[in-house]
Amino acid sequence: MNLSIFSKNRLIFALDVPNRKEAEKYVCLLGETVGWFKIGLELFIKEGPDILEIVKQNSSASIFLDLKLHDIPATVSAALRSAAAHDVKLITVHGSDGKSILKTASEAKDLGLEVLAVTVLTSVSESELSDLGYKASLSLKQLVLDRASLAEESGCAGVVCSGEEVALIKKSCGKNFKAVVPGIRPVWADIKKDDQSRIVTPKAAISKG
Repeated sequence: MNLSIFSKNRLIFALDVPNRKEAEKYVCLLGETVGWFKIGLELFIKEGPDILEIVKQNSSASIFLDLKLHDIPATVSAALRSAAAHDVKLITVHGSDGKSILKTASEAKDLGLEVLAVTVLTSVSESELSDLGYKASLSLKQLVLDRASLAEESGCAGVVCSGEEVALIKKSCGKNFKAVVPGIRPVWADIKKDDQSRIVTPKAAISKG
């Protein structure tokens, strides 16, 4: 597959696999095609930091460590420094705990690490907001936009959000503010037992920004 550098850098392949062997298979297969490999909780806890070396040794892609850090600012700041030492380029923190945690992103920039704030998990639907304690008048899109705006003000490089919210975020936070979109599904996909509720097609995600 021939892709421009611009297109390649917009492609993140999620290594949502259970072990090193499976991860290495996909890294070797796609190492020169995608711009990023995302390593999440399951694989990182199973294999530890050594799994990062698999990506570095077998591809030209950058590492996106999706751990959704959620702790007091001092602990998050220390975790970001540790991630930067492993040559991680993108990492996620939860965007629900205010500026004190999100501002740790400013420190990470000097280490070559960009922080993405997770706005609202794409498994959460509009109907669940009241169960989570939010006012009935608050829409899911407004909650996502509020958290994105706070992340931008705090120095985060971007957010993780549904493709349904990208256009609003780009309009509010600027076209250079990153919007990373999980829950990407081709039109023909029919994935059973999937916990994503706010999904879009690749074309829709790109057209929205």
